[in-house]
Amino acid sequence: MSVVIIGGNERMECKYKSICREYGCDAKVFTKVAGRLYDQIGSPDLIVLFTNPVSHTMAKAARSKAAQGKIALVQSHCGSGNALRNILAKV
Repeated sequence: MSVVIIGGNERMECKYKSICREYGCDAKVFTKVAGRLYDQIGSPDLIVLFTNPVSHTMAKAARSKAAQGKIALVQSHCGSGNALRNILAKV
């Protein structure tokens, strides 16, 4: 399963990837705006949007991509490792 994580804490980027590996997922993590985010997201199975530590531009791109690509979108206010674990355990 492929997962794209948008938002969260920049220092947690490696941790997010290792948590995803624990659940057998490949992960891309975008903690900062980098170019055309909409195009970089690709077509994952799941988009995780950490809403508290994310810019409005990034959130809009994630929601738009999920709606147009019919991709599952899970939003969480908290960008912690435990929040990501809970999301992946439910999917």
